[in-house]
Amino acid sequence: MVLSGHARLAGVIGWPVAHSRSPRLHGTWLARHGIDGAYLPLPIRPEHFASCVAALVRMGFAGANVTIPHKEAAFAVCDALEDSARRAGAVNTLIFRDGTILGSNTDGAGFLANLRACGVDPAAGPALILGSGGAARAIGAALIDAGAPVTLCNRTWDRAAALAAELPARALGWEQRHAALADHALVVNTTALGMTRHDPLDLSFDRASPGLAVADIVYVPLETPLLAAASSRGLKTVEGLGMLLHQAVPGFVAWFGVTPTVDAELYRIVAADFPA
Repeated sequence: MVLSGHARLAGVIGWPVAHSRSPRLHGTWLARHGIDGAYLPLPIRPEHFASCVAALVRMGFAGANVTIPHKEAAFAVCDALEDSARRAGAVNTLIFRDGTILGSNTDGAGFLANLRACGVDPAAGPALILGSGGAARAIGAALIDAGAPVTLCNRTWDRAAALAAELPARALGWEQRHAALADHALVVNTTALGMTRHDPLDLSFDRASPGLAVADIVYVPLETPLLAAASSRGLKTVEGLGMLLHQAVPGFVAWFGVTPTVDAELYRIVAADFPA
């Protein structure tokens, strides 16, 4: 569509950013609703992040998503923070209003929305989170707020224990992850293990409870080795692309003033350029 001089602008900031599916995602919504606006990929080096965000504010952008490696830097440049960002310790959504920067973190809400869309109740029972990075923090906080007790399990014990103390949650050693599946209703992989060009996640389902749901925030490939193994055992699985789609909704509402729909067509469009 042709933009006017009144077009609203947003984008995704990362370094690199060419891999991001967010321009395809938001571009689809913009076209669906006939919105006079654009969503751009914004490759910004870490050392230029703060000055470039300030420039976007001055240029009249409505806001931006923030991806690796900028989420903690985004936290620091905000004039105000939503509770979701404070709990996560990182920002993935910037909203520019009257020259100020509001930061939020939609990862946790997006994860919960994807669980529910896949027929999984976040509060069905205890959740085991594998990893202790920013995604684990955001998802852990969201699950706790939804009423699920959370256990953290990470390859580095000190990181798991530190995050568990902050949330608060329980911490387990990495070697205990297999046995822990017996008394958890949900297990979530927030690590890069299983992603294309990464090692697979070693997790045995021999002791898994029959009702265990298995979620992976990795979405390249769409079916990770973890999800394939869980599916072969008849366990409920939740892939990561849905989280990406759902976490994008609040930002789109704030920037473009329309509440978009996450549906099968959107999923197909965003996944269409995935490598075979």
